[in-house]
Amino acid sequence: MSMTDSDWYAALARPSRTASTVLLGLGLWIILLSLVNIIDGAFYGEKVLWFEFLTNGSFDDISAPHNGIEITSDDLLFGLVGVAFSGVGIMGLRSAGVQLAQISSSLSGLFSSELGIRKTIADWMIVVGIIFYMAWSVQEGTWVDPGVFAVSVVPFAFGIGLNLLDSAEA
Repeated sequence: MSMTDSDWYAALARPSRTASTVLLGLGLWIILLSLVNIIDGAFYGEKVLWFEFLTNGSFDDISAPHNGIEITSDDLLFGLVGVAFSGVGIMGLRSAGVQLAQISSSLSGLFSSELGIRKTIADWMIVVGIIFYMAWSVQEGTWVDPGVFAVSVVPFAFGIGLNLLDSAEA
């Protein structure tokens, strides 16, 4: 029996819909952060130096003054990581048989309770978490504040968890 004929190899080679969706969402978020950092600065109007930020300032300061629209190597590398994550997520969703139009229907419980009240609550929790993060970031001018992550992740994660619970029971 060859390695490609075994079940475990087929499971490893076939991407998961959940993992692909997470990669797509993470990639789009990274692209958004990169664009905000290039245009306006993602840390109280200052430009985030992504390598330093992700290593907690191990080598230098995590931010620098924002001197207009300029692209640094950190922005370019971080943006490319976002594009790569998004691309892998899209490829995984396509190979799992998901059409990109079906992704928008994943929050189908927002305005209808036909799928149950738990689905409606879950979808609204996801939206509330995203809106809170976006509104706070725009208002305060910081897109990388750990406090806003800590607050917005709670409704977002509970919404994801309730949706996963619904799909597991179906």
